[in-house]
Amino acid sequence: MEIRSVGVLGAGQMGLGIAQAAARAGYETIMAKATAGPLDAQRGKVEKQLQKDVERGKLTAADHGALLERLRWTVHLHDLADVDLVVESIVEELPVKREHFARLDAVVKDDAIFATNTSTLTVAELAAATSRPERVVGLHFFNPVHAMKLVEVAPGLRTSADTVATMVAFAKRLGKTPVVVADSTGYIVNRLLVPYMVDAIGCLERRLGSIADIDTAMQNGANHPMGPLALADFIGLDIVLHMASLLQQEYKEARFAPPALLRRMVIAGWLGRKSGLGFYDYRQTPPAPHDALLQQRSG
Repeated sequence: MEIRSVGVLGAGQMGLGIAQAAARAGYETIMAKATAGPLDAQRGKVEKQLQKDVERGKLTAADHGALLERLRWTVHLHDLADVDLVVESIVEELPVKREHFARLDAVVKDDAIFATNTSTLTVAELAAATSRPERVVGLHFFNPVHAMKLVEVAPGLRTSADTVATMVAFAKRLGKTPVVVADSTGYIVNRLLVPYMVDAIGCLERRLGSIADIDTAMQNGANHPMGPLALADFIGLDIVLHMASLLQQEYKEARFAPPALLRRMVIAGWLGRKSGLGFYDYRQTPPAPHDALLQQRSG
């Protein structure tokens, strides 16, 4: 199947990034907000990012204008009726996703492909909410979408080979590197990455090193561009907690179990970069290790 038009459901950071990537690759793209309310803030974020690309020479003024013309905005699911591909990127809650897939199935043309950006819920569970399981597939992008090359393509048990091939070609046209993975909670990257971050937090709890030392050790000892605690802050500690909880629930393995320190930080609202405070304090420049975490634990 040839993809000519793309709908993206979910106007959060990932959805906006996917829609921007599709429009940049030349697809007619509809950005559909899954919740009620104006789209001004989301539209402003995309236009700001594109303007930065123009200023940096990564996008010409002409391409900038053409891209914005290809990108439409809506809060109505029925506006996705005629797209060839819908990429869902809403909250990681199975009942909510299943409800939206069932609604999409009723309004989007029968031969369209449905893709989900999840990596913690299985494709088979979402496909069961539709009448087209052979055209439902996982398409897991990474944050930030414009910078991260990998896309995990996850076929469910009933996903057709043609759907997989179409999604691999789609990812390549977006300038991404696709890998085909089994439909299992966490796929490849999060099955490996979540316990890595969990273990790093455990190392901090057990005082094996300071925040800065743990991150510096992995940056310089394993040649990682970012340490595990800084990475957890970047992803969002609430998201790390959610992923770890789902993986532990699915596999019943201790290596996925969220550390107590992570739970307490999320309860406190210390979520990392997006809240201004996590393992690092982002309210200052450059960010400094939040060493008070250890002092509070021992007090």
